[in-house]
Amino acid sequence: MSGSLETTATVIAITGSALMAGLWFFCSIALMPALAKRPVPEAIAAMQQINVVILNPVFGLAFGGTALVSLGLTISTFFRLDRPASGLLLAAALVILVGTFVVTMAFNVPLNEQLHAADPASAAGAEVWERYLSRWTAWNHVRLVSSTASVVLFATYLIRR
Repeated sequence: MSGSLETTATVIAITGSALMAGLWFFCSIALMPALAKRPVPEAIAAMQQINVVILNPVFGLAFGGTALVSLGLTISTFFRLDRPASGLLLAAALVILVGTFVVTMAFNVPLNEQLHAADPASAAGAEVWERYLSRWTAWNHVRLVSSTASVVLFATYLIRR
């Protein structure tokens, strides 16, 4: 990857990582605590709707685009580790890929699918919600820390290279 292309890709990755960090931050400090205070059927129905609405082109571009750009940076950097601060760029790209994309697909999405199948008004739905709330939130915290760390790592790379 040429210098200007790499710089552009890194700026795109920082921007996407920051957008994701903001979303995960909101979920961790406001959304999930607010839903936890609502009646269970209402909380389930709200989260089911959120999980439908979030699947839109803007989210897809920020989430998927950041992952794709980070994958490209990972591959190109892996073959040029002798460059100054390349370890920072590789770490940043891997942290966002694993800590946000992989965690989302491996943990949060399956939990969302389980919740989607639950009847908000049923006792079984309440059991799903209880597990969902703690597990989804814990994995969201991982995404928050990872995406925030990637912003710092990408920015540090740009400063030090």
